Amino acid sequence: MSTWRNASLAVTAAAVLALTTACGQENGNGSSGSQSVGNAAPAEKPAGDGYGSGDGYGDGAAAAPKEAGRLAVRDTGQLGKVVTDSAGMTLYRFDKDTAKPSQSNCDGDCAKAWPVVPAGSVTAAPGTDPSVVGSVTRSDGSKQLTLGGWPMYRFAKDAKAGDLNGQGVGGTWFASAPDGKKAAPAGAEAQAPPAPGSAAPEAPDGLPGMSVRKDPKLGEIVVDSQGRTVYRFKKDSAWPMRTACTGACLAKWPAVPPVARNSIEGILKKGFVVFDRPDGVKQQTINCWPVYTFSGDSKAGDTNGQGVGGTWYAVSPQGKLVGAPK
Repeated sequence: MSTWRNASLAVTAAAVLALTTACGQENGNGSSGSQSVGNAAPAEKPAGDGYGSGDGYGDGAAAAPKEAGRLAVRDTGQLGKVVTDSAGMTLYRFDKDTAKPSQSNCDGDCAKAWPVVPAGSVTAAPGTDPSVVGSVTRSDGSKQLTLGGWPMYRFAKDAKAGDLNGQGVGGTWFASAPDGKKAAPAGAEAQAPPAPGSAAPEAPDGLPGMSVRKDPKLGEIVVDSQGRTVYRFKKDSAWPMRTACTGACLAKWPAVPPVARNSIEGILKKGFVVFDRPDGVKQQTINCWPVYTFSGDSKAGDTNGQGVGGTWYAVSPQGKLVGAPK
């Protein structure tokens, strides 16, 4: 028993040493693979919440379905009007579902992290169109609430009324507006597909998963495979690896998904690891810093996120902030 325990401790120590070598020192000479290193200092979360990694899905026990009762509308300001159940819990929609015809594509582990809202006895929110309230039959035969044809869910990590922790998770989960569309501030126009016959903005051909572009104002900056500028958030940290961008922030600043090491050009490979965020999203890092794109960049070459809030900046090939005040 003692021998087994000593061996186990040795393996654990070696793993910690390897991660420290990759991420612990800004100017070290260590190297790392593109392995997932996890959240070195995860945000606090309730015990037994059953969250694993991958697209916001969990591996805990599924919560018992709760009927929504009388729906309500809450004006969040930040996201505009959001629909909630009678207890004030936010309702969400999943981009991988469909509304015409209504179909849910969230089962198994997905439905553990995103509990289905049963159709049951549901009443439309005051002042909203009752005709948008409907239901869809799931693969297990149960009935799920729909709004505007979109199946509705709660987020298991929302602990209290008004929480919006599911907003933007995995780039596919969004708070629902009363009509089933994605919640958005008044006057904001939803992104629509190009009209027939019109040309959509084209990404540069042949770009690797991540590479370097010479910007006329910023110099050398990192771009993704679509030519979009890659950014860093000053409130994040590299060691311990932490993110301060969650919920609505992540919808505005989508996490860069994992990129294969053999698909990068000109990028520092030390600390080029995948971060398992506390919200279940897998995020690429450069020199152990989590990196993002900006929803306000509409085409390749845009740098509209540069300097936003004095906290967001383009990333150099070494993972440093470009153009940030010293």
